[in-house]
Amino acid sequence: MKWLALLALALAMPATAEIRYVDERAALPVEHVYSGGWEHFVGGGVAVFDCNDDRRPEIFAAGGTSPARLFLNRTAAPGDPFAFDLGVGIPEMTGVTGAYPLDIDSDGLLDLAILRVGPNKLLLGRGECQFEDAGDRLGFHAGDKWSTAFSATWEPGNRYPTLAIGNYVDRTDPEGPFEACDTNELHRPDGDGYGEAMVLEPGFCALSMLFSDWTRSGRADLRVSNDRHYYVRAGEEQMWRMEAVPRLLGEEDGWKRISIWGMGIASRDISGDGRPDLVLTSMADQLTLLSDGESGYVQAPFSIGTFAQRPHIGEDGRPSTGWTAQFGDVNNDGRDDLFIAKGNVDQMPTNAINDPNNLLIQQEDGTFFESSVEAGIATTDRSRGAALADFDGDGLLDLVVANRRAPMELYRNATEGTGNWLALQPRQEGVNGFAIGAWIELRWPDGRISAREITSGGGHVSGQNLPEHFGLGGLEQVAFRVIWPSGEQSDWLQAAAGQSYEIWRLDAGALELRPTD
Repeated sequence: MKWLALLALALAMPATAEIRYVDERAALPVEHVYSGGWEHFVGGGVAVFDCNDDRRPEIFAAGGTSPARLFLNRTAAPGDPFAFDLGVGIPEMTGVTGAYPLDIDSDGLLDLAILRVGPNKLLLGRGECQFEDAGDRLGFHAGDKWSTAFSATWEPGNRYPTLAIGNYVDRTDPEGPFEACDTNELHRPDGDGYGEAMVLEPGFCALSMLFSDWTRSGRADLRVSNDRHYYVRAGEEQMWRMEAVPRLLGEEDGWKRISIWGMGIASRDISGDGRPDLVLTSMADQLTLLSDGESGYVQAPFSIGTFAQRPHIGEDGRPSTGWTAQFGDVNNDGRDDLFIAKGNVDQMPTNAINDPNNLLIQQEDGTFFESSVEAGIATTDRSRGAALADFDGDGLLDLVVANRRAPMELYRNATEGTGNWLALQPRQEGVNGFAIGAWIELRWPDGRISAREITSGGGHVSGQNLPEHFGLGGLEQVAFRVIWPSGEQSDWLQAAAGQSYEIWRLDAGALELRPTD
């Protein structure tokens, strides 16, 4: 197939590295568990971001009925054993289902959008990992719902981001929980803050959302992935076109109806056409959709190896339950791999109980093979949120996994013989300083382009704000450019491998490449 041919890398690579992760749970100062009853069988996210500007990302972990916690990264040097302290500069909260980092007030400090069973919160960063609740000051209507999905984007001309919040079951419905999906919310800025939230309905029990310029038209639309277990009649996946009055796409728009038990969204251009491809996690198949290069998607062939519909260890042949999924190049060979957090809702007898997490490694032909057992991360607790992130700054993607009713997991990537890497983070002065909605394009020596969209949202109640990590295989340097949220394209620049850079947008479209190490 044409898309498979586009994926093959013509690079001189070291021998294929055997993926290996080292258990670093002992580095956490306390065991952290996402706990609670039926209102917390979904949720359990992690937010990964740098809140003290030391280039070592922190972890904020939802706790359910237990307190949410901030873990400060104190790892000394690349390759060292991990070290974390417990952060105290954040309000104590229970009922938290997940969180997403973004710079809401564009002051250069990352903030947190907190989802809860109960009123949601906007916490503004004040430096050195100190946070304050600023929802009232911003006019944010926190509500009192069961929130389980989030995404953010900057619409043109606005000082503050547009926030989308997805709500699960309506807890006030006496006929619930079945057939009782709640509506969703769109918080558009109104001058120096937020006005009344706009209701997005119908709601089909949203478990993830993502603003994405999926057609590369310059407008980010809102994809909503919904849990079919609680669907009302005719429930399906949704796409809202972000017009002055958001419009739900239908068949007349070429939107193809999909009904799954949708839980998480992973977005990455793996087909090489410059548009984001998708993995939608679910109970049973983890549906893989490839951009058709125009304005729609086609289902990938089952042979791609990402559907991960059954446990890959043990004898339990019942369907898997997927939650957060994330693409990332864990061996730096220039091909994106895929991690999927798995776990039964609770004791649902129709689905596998001992359901191992997946680490799917992409091969030269574009297919994926399972590597979690060899890597040492094929645990079978009820996983929910997760993040691939470089916690020690050595250029390898490490892993954190949050579990329901079991301790959070933390792993250091100790794979030997990997390829080179590059980390890039677009930055700009003023509004939207972390350039949500920008694209980074890498140009390979054979002329191919790898496109990467800067987004906020997607993972099941799990978010990141980090430099974009690229595996480079055997390359020592690579050409890249940035397409800014305004649509302005930068010139092509050369960057050396083995570095992390901030890409600052200057006057007249010029770029300044600032090493962060």
